[in-house]
Amino acid sequence: MKASLKTRKDFLAAARAQKWVGAVMLVQQRDREDSDAAIRVGFTASKKVGNAAQRSRAKRRLRALSAELLPDHGHPGHDYVWIAKSGAVIAPFGKLRRDGERALRALTGTKEPEATTGAPKP
Repeated sequence: MKASLKTRKDFLAAARAQKWVGAVMLVQQRDREDSDAAIRVGFTASKKVGNAAQRSRAKRRLRALSAELLPDHGHPGHDYVWIAKSGAVIAPFGKLRRDGERALRALTGTKEPEATTGAPKP
């Protein structure tokens, strides 16, 4: 189950927790340490990203990305804040996906799958 972060207090608490910084986004993760198993998500884009239309587009792209990645990579009982950087508006969605996967792997402590070469390992 996924819920939204609504209050400034929740965003500030996530800002004090773990973070991952990439070229087009920043992802923050916080363990709420409560009994609620819902994953809560928030999105933000500052005026550095662009005008209102560009900020909205960046947040829509991050919403789509989190909807795709959090069911597999997110931890229950955690808050995630996705912050758009200026490149989030024009970056190909594949780059956003790669950065998002790297961010969640780094924050959750999971390893990247090894590249397969086709030859079996001894």
